[in-house]
Amino acid sequence: MSEVDLDSRVLSEDTDSGDEKLVPVGEAIRYRKRAQGAEKEASDLAEEAKQLRELNKELTGELEAMRTDHELVRALSSAGAVDLEAAVLIAKSRMEDGKEKEIAPVVELLRQEKSYLFGGQPQREVASKTAGVKEKESSGQRVLEGRAKKAAASGSRADVHEYMRSRRRFV
Repeated sequence: MSEVDLDSRVLSEDTDSGDEKLVPVGEAIRYRKRAQGAEKEASDLAEEAKQLRELNKELTGELEAMRTDHELVRALSSAGAVDLEAAVLIAKSRMEDGKEKEIAPVVELLRQEKSYLFGGQPQREVASKTAGVKEKESSGQRVLEGRAKKAAASGSRADVHEYMRSRRRFV
């Protein structure tokens, strides 16, 4: 037997106790490599879990911010905000300053302090005609309905033709 053959048969003597089985060196090396690989994989998985927790925390924060923004937009639009973007920015800055955490008090405070952001002056409506002035037959829908009724009642080709011509004009 050569010296190389003797080295391959050498048993590892990791323990002093004689009760345990001795393992060949080649097998011990394989066990050690597998253990090192498993430890490396475990550390990689731990690092990945840490990154995922951080990502989860970040995304949760973003989701809460989006929910708050959505609720703020809903509350401001239902309160009648004219310039919604400006109102949202002011309300966000008030909420971040720590003065108020709830949405409703912030909206009320904005409504009191910055009333120009909300529907202040109503739009002027066009005055209707007086009772003495008769409205001309310019309303297309009424003319069309009248001609349709006339054509349906008489059944005349001329009335149907008149209805169709006015329908093309108004529709």
